[in-house]
Formats: sequence, C-alpha cells, structure tokens
Amino acid sequence: MQANRAALYLEASQKDIHVKRSGLVVGLMIAGISLMFWVGWHNLRARRLAMQQAEANRIVLTPAPASSGTAQASPSDTDPAEVLMRGKKAPAFTLTTIDGKKVSLSDYKGRPVLVNFWATWCGACKLEMPWFEEFQQKYGSQGFEILGIAQDDAAKDEIDKVAKRINVSYPILFPDAKVAPAYGGVEYLPESFYVGRDGIIQIQTAGLASDGLGAKDEIEANIKRLIAGGATALPSSGAATAALIPLN
Repeated sequence: MQANRAALYLEASQKDIHVKRSGLVVGLMIAGISLMFWVGWHNLRARRLAMQQAEANRIVLTPAPASSGTAQASPSDTDPAEVLMRGKKAPAFTLTTIDGKKVSLSDYKGRPVLVNFWATWCGACKLEMPWFEEFQQKYGSQGFEILGIAQDDAAKDEIDKVAKRINVSYPILFPDAKVAPAYGGVEYLPESFYVGRDGIIQIQTAGLASDGLGAKDEIEANIKRLIAGGATALPSSGAATAALIPLN
C-alpha cells in the first residue's frame, strides 16, 4: 500500500515538474519573442531618427527672392562657387541695428570681422547663426567680431524675434539699398565675407556644406585663418556642392 502511494506521489511530482518546465519554456519563448519585437522597434526608431537628422542637416543653397532687394539668379547662368570679392577692400557701410543704433564697418577697423548676410526664411542661415554666436564668444578676446545683415522684407519685430530665438548677441543690422549690391549682389543665402584686420576680404563663402558638422568646422577654420591673418581661404564646399532650389 505504501509502495503504491509512493509511486503515485512520485508520478505526480514528475508531472508537476514537467508542467513547470513546460511553463518555463513557454515563458522563455514569450520573453524571447518580446525581446525581438522590442529590438526591431528600437532599431526602426533609431533609423527614423537618423533619417530625420540627416534630412535636417541637408542644407541647400537658396536663391534670395527678388523682393528682398537682391537679384534672383538662375541656376543655369550663375556659379555660386564663383568668388567675386576676395582680395578686394570691404565696401564701407553704415546701417541701423534692431535697437536703432548706427553701426559702421569702420567702427571695427583693425579687427577681423565676419559680415554675414542672412534672412528669417533661410533655414541654413538659422543653422549657422548659433555657431557664429559660439565662435563670437570663443574668439572675441582676440578681436573677432560678427555683423549680421538681415536680407529680407520681414518686419523689424519679426527679425528681432528670430534673432532672440536663435539667441545671438552680435549686432543684427537692417540693410539699405546699397550694401548688397556693393558686396556683389548677395544672390544666395547665407553668404559671408571674412574681412581681415587690414579691411581686405580674405574669404567669401555662400551656402553650407551638406554635412552640418563639417560646415561648422569649416566656419571655425576660416575664422582661425582670418584671426591669424592668413590670406589662403578654405574652399566653400557648401557653394560647390549644394543644390540650387528656387523659392517658387
């Protein structure tokens, strides 16, 4: 009798162990499948973010609209890589800031100055302006200065709002009818002129490189060359590689 009970108990225990093992196997399978789904979702999300970041960093050279006071060029007859002003004396100007103050280029005589033409509708402009602010803080002790010239028809309040949102502290100037033509027409934005301590334009660039980080490094390298007084400019890869997209 006792032997029968022991046998039944042993059989029941084995069944219980089998059930537990089966449950453990099922649980591990469910966990494995869940992990595979999670990894797949995570990789898909990472790819989407990478694609979004790549799209955000893809900068194109944008023709300035005719209404902004600059001539709108056709991609078929304009070479944005063509350097028009390098080696020439920077044209003088006196313009008004957002705060109503008069600022002249001659106020910065003897200092390396970056004159940047930008617009509120220009995505590439708003991408590089925080870099300008960073470099202004970094190299300001070496005399480096930046002057931003708003090149669109937006209201002053709108330009002021955009500048504050980007958090730039260097002067933002409103153009007159002479400054853009004096600097070669400024047909594409952003366009920058690196003016040496002697008042000569050492470097002229238009647009940004396709790689955002590469464009930032290029700008800093040009600033270093400007401060050092080097006359050899880095090629503007943005101007050489960017696509020309009409606004209309």
